[in-house]
Amino acid sequence: MSLPLLAYPTRTQNQRVNGFEVPGDEQPRIFSADNLVSSSGLEIEGLIRAAYRQIYHEQQMLVHNRERLLESQLRMNQITVRDFIRGLLLSDSFRRLTFDSNNNYRFAEICIQRVLGRQVYNEREKMAWSILLATKGIQGFVDALLNSEEYLNNFGDSIVPYQRRRILPQRRQGEVTFEHMARYGTDYRDRLPKAGVMPIAKGSSNLNYLRWDWQKNPPAALEKVWLSLFYGGIAMTIVIFLSVLLGL
Repeated sequence: MSLPLLAYPTRTQNQRVNGFEVPGDEQPRIFSADNLVSSSGLEIEGLIRAAYRQIYHEQQMLVHNRERLLESQLRMNQITVRDFIRGLLLSDSFRRLTFDSNNNYRFAEICIQRVLGRQVYNEREKMAWSILLATKGIQGFVDALLNSEEYLNNFGDSIVPYQRRRILPQRRQGEVTFEHMARYGTDYRDRLPKAGVMPIAKGSSNLNYLRWDWQKNPPAALEKVWLSLFYGGIAMTIVIFLSVLLGL
């Protein structure tokens, strides 16, 4: 039996306050299927790219990560924009690059940012969605987000999600967009191999890593071996040269 979404208190955020600012260059462009003249051409391509940029991390927008079947279905009006967003969230690329590289708390936060277009209200909201993810799985978690009243009221079936009210009049520039934030948290980052670090087999040493600075401080034993081979090679060359010379 899956648990219902836990209640969490909301707080005043930018997107919950009516804005009166004059639209500028930094204001988000709204991509909607309702405004498309046709289901082919640059307009639909721009909408598709906006969906990838919002759901995927900007650096994940690679050719082999594209969902061609979903794109074709969207172009043929067989699915809505909301269905397309659902397909991207459940795709193998998103699961592999975002879901598998995060714990439930971080994954829930990323999805709230990219799907609902806002920051999480508090740690309790993050906990509530992470519990739902653990009990219903990623399919149930995605469906709950896309079927939520907040999503339907702001984006409906035809609008690509975007970061709401990123700009405030008293600021010189807006907040960093969610699409430019890292797709994983610090716990996953700290587990990544460090540059110049070589792991050692278990039981061979108490050290976890061995760092060799080849240019400044090479290992003494390796330096002795290299010098022996170098001078030995010179001596062997001299002997061969004298043998040939004397033989002549």
